[in-house]
Amino acid sequence: HLSSKVSMCYHDNSLVSASLEALIQHLVPTVDYYPDRSYVFTFLLSSRLFLHPYELMTRVCHLCVEQQRSGDALLDKIRFREVAPKLVQLLTEWTETFPYDFRDERMMRCLKDMTHHVARGDEYSWRAMQQMTQRLIKRLSALGQYEEAVAALNAVASERPACLKSKQAPGHKNDVLSVCDDPFIVAQQLTHIELDRLSFIGPEEFIQTFAMKDPLENHKVQLSLNRKTSNLEAYVNWFNRLSYLVATEICMPVKKKHRARIIEFFIDVAQECFNIGNFNSLMAIITGMNMSPVARLKKTWSKVNTDKFEILEHQMDPSNNFSNYRTALRGATQRSETAHSSQEKIVIPFFSLLIKDIYFLNEGCASRLPNGHINFEKLWELAKQVSEFLVWRQVICPFDRDRRILQYLVTTPVFSEDELHLASYESEGPENNMEKDSRRSLRWVSKHTCTNHPLHIIHHLR
Repeated sequence: HLSSKVSMCYHDNSLVSASLEALIQHLVPTVDYYPDRSYVFTFLLSSRLFLHPYELMTRVCHLCVEQQRSGDALLDKIRFREVAPKLVQLLTEWTETFPYDFRDERMMRCLKDMTHHVARGDEYSWRAMQQMTQRLIKRLSALGQYEEAVAALNAVASERPACLKSKQAPGHKNDVLSVCDDPFIVAQQLTHIELDRLSFIGPEEFIQTFAMKDPLENHKVQLSLNRKTSNLEAYVNWFNRLSYLVATEICMPVKKKHRARIIEFFIDVAQECFNIGNFNSLMAIITGMNMSPVARLKKTWSKVNTDKFEILEHQMDPSNNFSNYRTALRGATQRSETAHSSQEKIVIPFFSLLIKDIYFLNEGCASRLPNGHINFEKLWELAKQVSEFLVWRQVICPFDRDRRILQYLVTTPVFSEDELHLASYESEGPENNMEKDSRRSLRWVSKHTCTNHPLHIIHHLR
């Protein structure tokens, strides 16, 4: 470790830069050294910007074994027995914090090889390796089931006639209010969906989003890279779905009074989401209400008391880089840190902004310094943002589940953007020539792409 220290730069006892070799060496435990936990997390998180997790694991395991070699077989065995528990501890931290790295068969093989190696020296460590592997397999199996469930739900949500372009048949009610008219309960169910989906996002997915993708890599490798951010993408898709669901629910009713009631209901749901600390659903609802097919319904909005909505919009106002929201998020985070109940612990950030923050942190700061060293200050910052997310991710949702409402929110079909515009024009006709042209072209497209009779489609679906 002395040789590696030479190529590591510190400032006020904090590591600021180092060569990749030195950083890898700094991760390797010895008989009398174990890396600091925050270093382990930070380097395992961001090392993938510079080398594949498999390469890192191979090198760490190799170095750990080689460092114990003295030329004397008996002495080597004794020395490895002393270091084995520390190697197991490092691999445990890796498998528990970044389990998705082990979807790579080579990582699993490497783990297996180390288990055999440890078995030769120390039975206690070998047993710990066995238990760790079992926990890992269980976690990966849960992930596989989750991904299949999300795919199945998405398939149900998109199973529909060729188009959904029309409104409810008069007198037929099948909307969110017919499923549940209590905004507090709907906000609770949205929080369940948010926390379920958050819990499956791996911390490394944030980094993998902008990790180097080598164009020379073959298709299989590229596919595995895409898979490495799939839970993050599924979560972003959920936000979009919720926005479109809100807009669909508002544009669908035939009567203005009913549309106004649905707007007021979603304002109340958004308010409850804010109180819970569920900023992602809150922002999705606001986004849905601000979509142009909804925003243009002036006669409908004239029937709505918008005071509450304006306060919520002010909270999520994008000006000054979302400063109002960031203040509210800090408040929710402080509440969470001193919480006495599970409900007070809930913090669900506006997710797209979190991704954007991490992206700009990565883009706005060089990963390598002119001397070839890795800029570790940047890695500390990335780790700080991601570790805060990990704390929010592990909250267990304290509310009762309502399967019927959950099913509705996740699978009920929603309008596409064109269908929303058409439904909006049917609710309140075009106000100017531009809107008239827009409706004409949308009707033309709709007529040529959809044979269903426009009126009774929705209630067949639901």
